Amino acid sequence: QVQLVESGGGLVQAGGSLRLSCAVSRSISSRNAMGWYRQAPGKQRELVAGFTSGGSTNYADSVKGRFTLSRDNAKNTVYLQMNSLKPEDTAVYYCAADWGGRRYWGQGTLVTVSS
Repeated sequence: QVQLVESGGGLVQAGGSLRLSCAVSRSISSRNAMGWYRQAPGKQRELVAGFTSGGSTNYADSVKGRFTLSRDNAKNTVYLQMNSLKPEDTAVYYCAADWGGRRYWGQGTLVTVSS
């Protein structure tokens, strides 16, 4: 069993920044199948940013140049730095990790960007 706990969401004005954190209950030092998804009201959940199998990162086109995915293996934590936020970034953001053939999800953290 793997537990993911997100934090860092909130209300921010357009152009502002937030940093989301995802604390993982197991060691992530050798794991790359992790990332952040988001789901806006009335829309499907979509990938925002993730680590590739080679350890690099990939981003949705809508967030490239504004969001940065990073990790601290010592703290078993994955981060999503979000800059230049836009109202269309408003969504519940979920951390996800694949382990033992199963995808685990956090409970989600709400990000609201006001115009």
